[in-house]
Amino acid sequence: MPSDLLAAYLLAQLEAKDTIQSKRERIWNRYSEGLHDWAERSNVSLPHIPKHCGQAFHMFYMLLPNLEIRQRLIAHLKAQNILAVFHYLPLHASEFGRKLGGHPGQCPVTEDVSDRLLRLPFYNDLSPEDQARVIEVVTSFEV
Repeated sequence: MPSDLLAAYLLAQLEAKDTIQSKRERIWNRYSEGLHDWAERSNVSLPHIPKHCGQAFHMFYMLLPNLEIRQRLIAHLKAQNILAVFHYLPLHASEFGRKLGGHPGQCPVTEDVSDRLLRLPFYNDLSPEDQARVIEVVTSFEV
């Protein structure tokens, strides 16, 4: 059972849901539009949401061609004081997963996507100026 304080905070978040979601949608769409041409030229995949699906707008990611390019892009962004991180560690490759018998090569698609996925800065109050800078730095990267 959540505390009264936590419940009050969550209620305020629920009451502001439409405003919050609208901000996040604008951020997501701006990344999608601002990175589209660069991604096509660079063999980078951006998220695709089928028309019949809803969108949570909880993060924006890119799938780079390979691990080496992803690591170079992370370093390129970091040199400009932009934090971008990889996201998913395959469960079978985690310490606990290995204790249960997981091993490299067990889930090759999962491992491949994990090596190539990069999350860009994404939060409700990301300013248009800061986001424009992220887009500019990403699109200046030579794959």
